[in-house]
Amino acid sequence: MSLEKIKADRFKKLTNIRAAGVNPYPEKTLRARQYIGAAQENFDTLISKDKEIVLAGRLRLIRSHGGSAFVNIEDFSGQIQVYFKRDELGEKDYAFFTDNFDVGDFIEVVGKLFQTQKGEKTLLVKKYRLLAKALNQLPDKWHGLVDAEERFRRRYLDLLMNENIRQRFLRRSEIIKNLRIFLESRGFVEVETPILQSLPGGALAKPFKTHLNALNLDLYLRVAPELYLKRLLVGGFDKVYELGRCFRNEGMDKLHNPDFTILEFYWAYADYEVLMELTEELFEFLVLEMEIEYQGQKINFAAPFRRISLRDLILEHYKLDIEKTDKEYLVKALERVGEKNAGDMPECKMIDELFKTLRPKIIQPTFVIDHPLVMSPLAKCLSENSRKAARFQMIVGGMEIINAYSELNDSQEQAERMKTQEQHRSDEEIQRYDQDFIEALEYGMPPAAGFGLGVDRLVMLLTDAPTLREVILFPTMREK
Repeated sequence: MSLEKIKADRFKKLTNIRAAGVNPYPEKTLRARQYIGAAQENFDTLISKDKEIVLAGRLRLIRSHGGSAFVNIEDFSGQIQVYFKRDELGEKDYAFFTDNFDVGDFIEVVGKLFQTQKGEKTLLVKKYRLLAKALNQLPDKWHGLVDAEERFRRRYLDLLMNENIRQRFLRRSEIIKNLRIFLESRGFVEVETPILQSLPGGALAKPFKTHLNALNLDLYLRVAPELYLKRLLVGGFDKVYELGRCFRNEGMDKLHNPDFTILEFYWAYADYEVLMELTEELFEFLVLEMEIEYQGQKINFAAPFRRISLRDLILEHYKLDIEKTDKEYLVKALERVGEKNAGDMPECKMIDELFKTLRPKIIQPTFVIDHPLVMSPLAKCLSENSRKAARFQMIVGGMEIINAYSELNDSQEQAERMKTQEQHRSDEEIQRYDQDFIEALEYGMPPAAGFGLGVDRLVMLLTDAPTLREVILFPTMREK
């Protein structure tokens, strides 16, 4: 039967239901409703009480024969068999169910639990009520949604038909909860900062631009919460964190989505070396067994993680010393790895592009440290007059998970660095000059360390997902 015919048949049943004076979308369900999982768990106790219970859920399977219909209903907590018996319900009510109800409909049932001869936990229906009529047929139970694009476009069906996908997103929720538990157990306070910002800042990224009519003001969706969180350190907070959405108008691939979830925290009187120790503690908390398998490769999180400077990493793979080379050699190196327009890039971006080609080769947890200062406009230098930043990026499973550094709190130096970056305004990813932030620093910010973690990538890693779109409920999609 075609999908059009199936839908027309369901519309006809909907008409019959309304003609019988039944509301196919009632306002309320019975308050006495139990979760199916709880009914399964407390099955013996409920049988011994010999009382009627109320269950509700989606019809997932209907098997009718003569005067009997065995039905599976499911809610978020589980699934159970329900028995519709003509001799129990009466001819009229039994026929109304078999003639008008379909897989996918939501139903409320009242009855007593019993165990079949085959040992299956079952509810004998005394009364039933339609809660919502479904007009589209669910995908085939055995094949489900196999096309990846359709799975992402219709995630509701993906979750409904694929238990492993549903479990992945439950795991995501657990990971986020554990991030909060870890930070709050160490005295961090959760805060919220603006998503609409007058200047984009806190990361080298191209922003989305919008306009506020009420104030006739151009605004940007934030690329990072960093500059506002550091204002809170000026305001007297010692440990703050924010877990929320950021937006970057950049390319899309298996590791990038235009909107994504980030965790950033700032810790007064700490430095980037303390953050490396805290990062090792974080993964010990998140990965109790200390080892996972990600895309066929075993990853071990036992501390200490490997540490290597960005200079040594590039030297190791490309025999190129970024401290002794010039722009011409960087251009040639990028051309060798396939970058055709390298000559238009500022030097900091050229080094980062080289680094990006090496990340997929780093599988075990690694702190890449001591980046050139030119790549880190908001980071403190390692020591006075050093041209290296007190910074690390954690790479694991071939992707960057964390970016962290000792925060620059010298207002004059920060102003100079932002002005230098402004010379490359043609590059929309460059950090803009933010006068309000500089003024805040002039009131004094304590020495501090800042930490940014890509939550979606972390979930990818800990759930063995091959792409970012597998761990974002509704990833950005091209129009169909």
